[in-house]
Amino acid sequence: MNLSDAKQVARGLLAIGAVFLRPDQPFTWASGIKSPIYCDNRLTLSHPPLRTLIEGAIAAVVREAYPQAQALMGTSTAGIPHAAIAAHLLELPMGYVRSGSKDHGRHNRIEGRLEPGWRVVVVEDLISTAGSVVEVVAALRGAGAQVLGVVSIFTYGMQKARERLEQAGVVNHSLCDLDTLVQVAQQEGYIRQSDIARVLAFRDNPQDQSWMTHTPT
Repeated sequence: MNLSDAKQVARGLLAIGAVFLRPDQPFTWASGIKSPIYCDNRLTLSHPPLRTLIEGAIAAVVREAYPQAQALMGTSTAGIPHAAIAAHLLELPMGYVRSGSKDHGRHNRIEGRLEPGWRVVVVEDLISTAGSVVEVVAALRGAGAQVLGVVSIFTYGMQKARERLEQAGVVNHSLCDLDTLVQVAQQEGYIRQSDIARVLAFRDNPQDQSWMTHTPT
């Protein structure tokens, strides 16, 4: 993805409310952390023009970065539909990885066909700390797959995520990142110029909530 394409994705995410930026009225994550941003990329599935843009972009990244891919594997649950649509465009097999093994039947964790040695690309909707996607990579490797990399719709670009991906030996290609999104958001009036530093300060250290009370210098 080039910068122009990333900005187009950012505009789409902001326009449909898939990403909210609210520095003055922070959201509370399940962990209790206060956040100036909320992201729900599931909403992209309900907007055909943006959905078409995103799925075409995922397919294009796979073609360019991973031309040897033999299958796409979605993360459960939000990555599943994106993996399915992109795999259809690429005419590739598709499956997905559950968050845990089923407690009945064959006790599968990986659904869909996956042959040992297959070269696969993981499709994720959002990467924050990358914990869940790294678990998916480990499960696929444990089943004998060669994980070529990850393609995601959006990433915050947190240090924790970079560290986890590096430790797992996997590269993530995101269609859009937080730096691009806040620039587009400011240009189009979603946030003030002074809010950019606040949002990025949260990204750089989510545990430090001083961004809520002042603009970092």
